[in-house]
Amino acid sequence: MNAGYLIVVGVDGSEGGRRALEWAASEAAGRGGAVQAVMAWSWDGLDYGPVAADTPQEEERRATALLNDEIRALIRDRGSHLPVTGRVLEGSPAEVLARASSGAGMLVLGSHGHSRVRHTVLGSVSEACIRDAACPVVVIPVAVGAVPAGG
Repeated sequence: MNAGYLIVVGVDGSEGGRRALEWAASEAAGRGGAVQAVMAWSWDGLDYGPVAADTPQEEERRATALLNDEIRALIRDRGSHLPVTGRVLEGSPAEVLARASSGAGMLVLGSHGHSRVRHTVLGSVSEACIRDAACPVVVIPVAVGAVPAGG
């Protein structure tokens, strides 16, 4: 058992983030370690979704609520014996996760299964984390059949 082994996992409310959190929990349980779920948030005043935050504080509260929901669901499904903490940090996901990886045994991310074209145009949080993280990075692939052919 390695009680000091910490696995940092990126959580963003997506299915990929949930798969990463579940995998990290299983890995931490097997190593006798702990999980730190990390969610990045930022606010630029632009409306990106169906419900826009009016203030940075509101955006941070939403991120905190989403992260807490993900952790509660994990504990409900796996039991409360696994040490899981959460951190909500302001900044871009890649930068936040790379910083959070300092001192961790590994960083776990979920793949979103974007197409090659979208990856080339938008870049990749996973790719940036692999380049900049202070520890090994594990990327959990999309579920079989979750990405259309050619994606």
